[in-house]
Amino acid sequence: MTSNNSPIFKGIATALITPFCNGSVDFYSMARLIDIQLENNVSAIVVCGTTGEAPTLTDDEHTALIEFAVKRVNGAIPIIAGSGNNCTKKAIDLSLRAEAAGADALLIVTPYYNKASDDGLIKHYAAISDSVSIPIILYNVPSRTGVDISMNVYKALTGHNNIKGLKEARGNTDTVKAIAREGFPLQIFSGNDKGLCDMLEVGALGCISVASNIIPNEMMRLCNLYFAGKTEEAREIEKNLSSLFNMLFCEINPIPVKYAMNLLGLCDSEMRLPLCLPSAPAQKLIESTLKNYSLYK
Repeated sequence: MTSNNSPIFKGIATALITPFCNGSVDFYSMARLIDIQLENNVSAIVVCGTTGEAPTLTDDEHTALIEFAVKRVNGAIPIIAGSGNNCTKKAIDLSLRAEAAGADALLIVTPYYNKASDDGLIKHYAAISDSVSIPIILYNVPSRTGVDISMNVYKALTGHNNIKGLKEARGNTDTVKAIAREGFPLQIFSGNDKGLCDMLEVGALGCISVASNIIPNEMMRLCNLYFAGKTEEAREIEKNLSSLFNMLFCEINPIPVKYAMNLLGLCDSEMRLPLCLPSAPAQKLIESTLKNYSLYK
């Protein structure tokens, strides 16, 4: 869907949850969730990411979800598939399966738990990149993985075959500014809804968003206003949504967003262990926040 140098997407890519029912993937609800995103004109959809509970999916479920999403959007927008793993061989296998399933791009998190040195990270991503022929978005989220991609790694990987983008989820603009100073031609995407306008200001093309699971239209409106030069209006929207953004991370993602979507009648709140329903105080916060935004009665 994207040419070699064109943006993978610009605007909002929804980090879609994976709905479950009685222990299995609920494809009926998945179809509905995808259709809602299409109706609200999001720029892309990410499946099998952190928000999609990827670590709990079997390989067959992982592939089936990508195939389903690709068929459902029918070329309307890009499907970006999470295919990261802390085993390089497994990450390559997941990436190849995602490409064969029709994914337009891959989102690949840094190896977690066993971590890696700079040299290991470079070899890890290079090996994956050499195995596929679709764009790769590096995913830097040190709060979850314990690994922060250094400038040396970016320098070594920029321009390597299919490595085209970066999802930056450190929660500040430092990395993006440093990449711009160094002139690394990476497409930058915010990994956080909160602070999105600051990321856009320093050159991000958009956001891989959790909030757009429940407010896709508002998130797209924010981006569209910013890109149209109406930056103050965009920042006002972001400011008004700050309580919602905070609520979505009152517990580990995707617990709050999945519980919220259940309240909104979009899917079951079922999660796979070790994730479980939010605590009673968190449930009250989620319910009250949705009511405050007139999303739930």
